[in-house]
Amino acid sequence: MANVVEVGTLIVRTPEVRGGRPRIAGTGVTVRRIVGWYKLGLSPEEIIVEIPHLTLAQVHAALAYYHANREEIEQDIAEEEVVAEQLEQQYGKSYS
Repeated sequence: MANVVEVGTLIVRTPEVRGGRPRIAGTGVTVRRIVGWYKLGLSPEEIIVEIPHLTLAQVHAALAYYHANREEIEQDIAEEEVVAEQLEQQYGKSYS
Protein backbone atom coordinates (compact mmCIF):
# COMPACT_ATOMS: atom_id res chain seq x y z
CA MET A 1 0.00 0.00 0.00
CA ALA A 2 1.25 3.51 -0.80
CA ASN A 3 2.01 6.03 1.91
CA VAL A 4 -1.19 6.20 3.92
CA VAL A 5 -1.68 9.30 6.04
CA GLU A 6 -4.01 9.13 8.99
CA VAL A 7 -6.05 12.32 8.76
CA GLY A 8 -6.01 12.74 12.54
CA THR A 9 -2.24 13.24 12.44
CA LEU A 10 -2.37 16.29 10.18
CA ILE A 11 -3.30 18.81 12.91
CA VAL A 12 -1.28 19.02 16.12
CA ARG A 13 -1.10 21.20 19.18
CA THR A 14 2.02 21.64 21.30
CA PRO A 15 2.35 24.22 24.09
CA GLU A 16 5.78 25.44 23.00
CA VAL A 17 4.83 26.11 19.35
CA ARG A 18 2.53 28.99 18.36
CA GLY A 19 1.19 29.29 21.89
CA GLY A 20 -0.39 25.85 21.71
CA ARG A 21 -2.72 26.85 18.89
CA PRO A 22 -3.76 24.06 16.52
CA ARG A 23 -1.41 23.95 13.55
CA ILE A 24 -0.53 21.81 10.59
CA ALA A 25 1.84 19.04 11.75
CA GLY A 26 5.46 19.59 10.79
CA THR A 27 4.93 23.29 10.15
CA GLY A 28 4.36 26.49 12.07
CA VAL A 29 1.23 27.24 10.04
CA THR A 30 -1.76 27.60 12.35
CA VAL A 31 -5.32 26.67 11.54
CA ARG A 32 -6.13 30.32 12.25
CA ARG A 33 -3.81 31.41 9.41
CA ILE A 34 -5.46 29.03 6.94
CA VAL A 35 -8.88 30.27 8.05
CA GLY A 36 -7.74 33.85 7.45
CA TRP A 37 -6.99 33.07 3.80
CA TYR A 38 -10.23 31.09 3.55
CA LYS A 39 -12.28 34.00 4.90
CA LEU A 40 -10.67 36.26 2.30
CA GLY A 41 -12.32 34.02 -0.29
CA LEU A 42 -9.38 31.84 -1.29
CA SER A 43 -10.07 28.24 -2.18
CA PRO A 44 -7.85 25.49 -0.75
CA GLU A 45 -6.10 25.35 -4.15
CA GLU A 46 -5.39 29.09 -3.98
CA ILE A 47 -4.16 28.82 -0.38
CA ILE A 48 -1.44 26.34 -1.39
CA VAL A 49 -0.30 28.87 -3.99
CA GLU A 50 0.12 31.41 -1.17
CA ILE A 51 1.76 28.86 1.17
CA PRO A 52 3.44 26.50 -1.30
CA HIS A 53 5.09 24.18 1.24
CA LEU A 54 1.64 22.93 2.27
CA THR A 55 -0.28 20.16 0.55
CA LEU A 56 -3.90 20.29 -0.42
CA ALA A 57 -4.61 17.58 2.18
CA GLN A 58 -3.05 19.74 4.92
CA VAL A 59 -5.19 22.75 3.98
CA HIS A 60 -8.33 20.63 3.89
CA ALA A 61 -7.42 19.17 7.31
CA ALA A 62 -7.04 22.69 8.73
CA LEU A 63 -10.41 23.72 7.30
CA ALA A 64 -12.04 20.53 8.62
CA TYR A 65 -10.60 21.32 12.06
CA TYR A 66 -12.00 24.85 11.79
CA HIS A 67 -15.48 23.67 10.83
CA ALA A 68 -15.47 21.08 13.63
CA ASN A 69 -14.16 23.60 16.19
CA ARG A 70 -15.46 26.90 14.86
CA GLU A 71 -16.09 28.47 18.27
CA GLU A 72 -12.48 27.89 19.41
CA ILE A 73 -10.94 29.33 16.24
CA GLU A 74 -13.34 32.29 16.05
CA GLN A 75 -12.51 33.16 19.68
CA ASP A 76 -8.80 33.01 18.87
CA ILE A 77 -9.32 35.31 15.86
CA ALA A 78 -11.35 37.76 17.98
CA GLU A 79 -8.66 37.82 20.68
CA GLU A 80 -5.99 38.51 18.07
CA GLU A 81 -8.04 41.44 16.71
CA VAL A 82 -8.31 42.93 20.22
CA VAL A 83 -4.54 42.73 20.69
CA ALA A 84 -3.98 44.30 17.25
CA GLU A 85 -6.34 47.18 18.14
CA GLN A 86 -4.53 47.73 21.44
CA LEU A 87 -1.17 47.85 19.68
CA GLU A 88 -2.56 50.23 17.08
CA GLN A 89 -3.86 52.57 19.78
CA GLN A 90 -0.61 52.35 21.71
CA TYR A 91 1.77 52.79 18.78
CA GLY A 92 -0.42 54.43 16.14
CA LYS A 93 0.17 51.75 13.50
CA SER A 94 -2.01 49.09 11.96
CA TYR A 95 -1.08 45.55 13.15
CA SER A 96 -4.03 43.61 11.74
